[in-house]
Amino acid sequence: MGLQKCALNLNRIGKELQPHGTAKFPCAGYSAVYTDRPEDVIPWHWHEELEIVYVETGGLKLQIPGKTFHVGQGEGFVINSNLPHFAAAENFCDLHSLVFHPVLITGNKDSVFAVRYMTPLIHCSTFDGCPLSLADAFNRAFRALKEERTGYEFIVRENLSLICLSLHERYAHEIDSGETGLDPDSRRIQIMLEFIHDNYHENLDLTQIARSADIGERECLRCFKRSIQNSPMQYLLKYRTTQGAAMLLQDPGSSVSEIAAMCGFNSSSNFSQMFKRFYKCTPREYRRDHGR
Repeated sequence: MGLQKCALNLNRIGKELQPHGTAKFPCAGYSAVYTDRPEDVIPWHWHEELEIVYVETGGLKLQIPGKTFHVGQGEGFVINSNLPHFAAAENFCDLHSLVFHPVLITGNKDSVFAVRYMTPLIHCSTFDGCPLSLADAFNRAFRALKEERTGYEFIVRENLSLICLSLHERYAHEIDSGETGLDPDSRRIQIMLEFIHDNYHENLDLTQIARSADIGERECLRCFKRSIQNSPMQYLLKYRTTQGAAMLLQDPGSSVSEIAAMCGFNSSSNFSQMFKRFYKCTPREYRRDHGR
């Protein structure tokens, strides 16, 4: 299997569709170099698998709802299942990651590994993400997956199991107290991001976004501020712009005006203004410089 190509494949609500590994071995490794260019940003998304990222060189800004972490060279971070997350290089980042389904560790949902350890861990309300404490175990697993020598699957599973056991021990008190499920902010932000991703091309307003999570406008504003340090409308504008950037390259037959309308902008000039703010160039310049 080796390392897979690092490319997000998201559905319209931000859930990742790309399979990580195979049904027989549900784990994938990725290696990619990122810069601080807008197109290198890893947008808000989530997936069923747990993810461990490790910065080989450089630095990474990583966000989960309500928290921002700066992961430096030789450091790693663990992200829980189904948790929205966002990442961007701090100037430059050579990033390694392993994305794996809990079944890799448990074998099946009724095993002792599932019932006693993994299921309580991934449903622990206080385990959203945390710094990686066993970097050596991660590197052993990553190297084994990359080299694919005979029996590498055992090495990968063994070392990821060690990391999961250390996480269970770290959150043992919260697990024993029965605190489970996403915290309210994380669940609300997931619902509202889903709504924006599914309807960004429509004429959305704050009231509609708040109503999607069954909360008021003020609470919506507070939730976005606490979770992703941005306002709902600013997030919507940036999301529309990034979708427009993708369409410029994927649909070369459409004009800038047509793409602006498809992304929910009321005019091509408004789209171009926002585009230049985020990408430091006009839509036409972006299409010219990045098109095939």
